[in-house]
Amino acid sequence: MSGLNASLGYFVAAVTFVVSVRFLLKKRPRFSFISEFTSSFMLVACWLEVQTIVEVGEWAGGLGPDVTLTILFVVLLTHGIICGDASGNPSLAVQKFMKLEATTVTTLLDVAAQFIGAHLGLLAAKYYWSLELTDMHMIKNLMISECSTSLLVSVLQGFFTEFACALVLHIIHLNLCRRSALIRVPLIAVLLTFLSHSAKGYTSAYMNPSLAYGLTFHCSGFTFAEYAVVYWLGSLTGMTLAVLLYMGHIPRIFVKNLLYSQKTRFRVPKTDKIHMKKKLAMLEC
Repeated sequence: MSGLNASLGYFVAAVTFVVSVRFLLKKRPRFSFISEFTSSFMLVACWLEVQTIVEVGEWAGGLGPDVTLTILFVVLLTHGIICGDASGNPSLAVQKFMKLEATTVTTLLDVAAQFIGAHLGLLAAKYYWSLELTDMHMIKNLMISECSTSLLVSVLQGFFTEFACALVLHIIHLNLCRRSALIRVPLIAVLLTFLSHSAKGYTSAYMNPSLAYGLTFHCSGFTFAEYAVVYWLGSLTGMTLAVLLYMGHIPRIFVKNLLYSQKTRFRVPKTDKIHMKKKLAMLEC
């Protein structure tokens, strides 16, 4: 229990930092990209601690998979509630760009902030482990130099795993984006927890390039380029296909709808067509 209490204090500290920064930013909307920084920081810092509980706590602390899954769900739910629209996910930032909801500069700032937040989240977790407050963290601190990669299959299998999971996530996210946060946030948290657990023996289904960078890119076993193909290209490809299937086209690239007909559901009566033609003729005169 001492290990869980220490982890709880760590989670509270990360949440407090994010809430404080977001409160300070309320009066400075121009620096909204900092919200993406804090969102990514919280996600990586907290997920690394969840990863510690999974890797060490299950055999050193007697914590079962039900406990670790519950902790992951609570972390994701808290992240969704506190961070709101700041996802901390570069795939979602690019998705907004493809849907013409964000400019090029805004997207670049958001993505850069997300990766910086992920890197600082990794550094914060390493510093916390170095304090060795519990036996679990002492063991984790010894394992830092030889961490276990999350990619447990070939690069091709990993790519298709991340692609399929990202496709499912973004299709559901696009369908829920206009729903109330009371419905959307818990459902997304459940979905992320389920996909992560289901893909545990493959890639852990991060579906988030900056999260994957913070959690597994520094681990040995694969090169940086191989990790990028799986966790960056796989996630972005799945997201792109999701936008295409949901909207019928990618607004940033194609103006014409490629998949769905744009015909109106109701036919215009012939008499109305005649009156419209007469009005047009009078205007031309």
